[in-house]
Amino acid sequence: MKKLRVMSVFGTRPEAIKMCPLALELNAREEFESLVCVTAQHREMLDSVLDTFSVRPDYDLNIMEPQQTLATITGKILRQLGDVLQDAKPDVVLVHGDTTTTFAGALAAFYEKIPVGHVEAGLRTYDRWSPFPEEMNRCMVGRIAQYHFAPTAQNRANLEREAVSGSIFVTGNTVIDAMKYTVNDRPFACEALNGVDFGGKVIAMTCHRRENYGEPMENIFSAVAELARAFPDVRIVYPVHLSPVVQRAARAHLEGIPNILLTEPLDAMDMHKLMARSYMVMTDSGGIQEEAPSLGKPVLVLRRETERPEAVSAGTVALAGTERAAIVRMASELLTDSAKYEAMARAVNPYGDGSACARIADALTWGFGLSDAAPADFVPQK
Repeated sequence: MKKLRVMSVFGTRPEAIKMCPLALELNAREEFESLVCVTAQHREMLDSVLDTFSVRPDYDLNIMEPQQTLATITGKILRQLGDVLQDAKPDVVLVHGDTTTTFAGALAAFYEKIPVGHVEAGLRTYDRWSPFPEEMNRCMVGRIAQYHFAPTAQNRANLEREAVSGSIFVTGNTVIDAMKYTVNDRPFACEALNGVDFGGKVIAMTCHRRENYGEPMENIFSAVAELARAFPDVRIVYPVHLSPVVQRAARAHLEGIPNILLTEPLDAMDMHKLMARSYMVMTDSGGIQEEAPSLGKPVLVLRRETERPEAVSAGTVALAGTERAAIVRMASELLTDSAKYEAMARAVNPYGDGSACARIADALTWGFGLSDAAPADFVPQK
């Protein structure tokens, strides 16, 4: 039997966390020949995830350079990936989510007339500038893709309203599959975390998004500093993104406060373990809004909107925005109101059951005529 040659293309840490479990699933099935091409849009943070999952790329574009721009990233991927696709001749190219690698990877495959499968399809804010450039990236990939792997029924509804071509499957999110590999009781690789007392209340925090640069980020960090001083027994752990803009702002506001621990960026395993052992999470990340609820952790989103409204509706996530007073108020409530905390912690996670990768593999075998039935849609448990 001729194997279906599938190439997964990704380049950033969040993409790798969500695509490595899928690459492993495809590689374990005899009907697939699984190839991995990384762009290395984020070199160091990508490599740590590849090591965590023991995934070795077949192709590495290694495009990262100092002071890279969206335009330089896009141009380098288009040029180099085109050559890779001509060499590898995959039957289908899989891209994930909404990064510049995602859009450029899909466009390169389109230019080679290779079908595209979009993992984590259908997320929308309907504001082209927020998140930037992610919202436009995922919309454009939606026009290119032939196979749309939507995490939730709401994501599918978004795609149906846009009348995208091709087949739509509701699969759950592959990040929930990833947690099976990463959450464990072993010590942290980041030595500083091994000294944290997780018997008390620990807040895991991230903040890095480009649309929060400037006043919103200043407000967020001011709020975190105020929260730390108001609750001296609470420990706040913040792995600081490598962006110089984030580094400068974070250290100006947060360095030297005794109960705030600033660490280097964490690999996927340490980040998931940190969330699993923490009391709650504060973040402007997209993926963490899906990951933390699967661990029973309330999430305050440090953004004005979210393309993941399912978690807000389910009650696992609350939008705190970027205003100092609102962030302090909402975090304080979760630290002091046990009923409010328990309501968020026990809400049903709408994003997956750990079988998203299997559904995507099943969808591909059906789409290419290797099986007779499409996979059943993921439906959250009540």
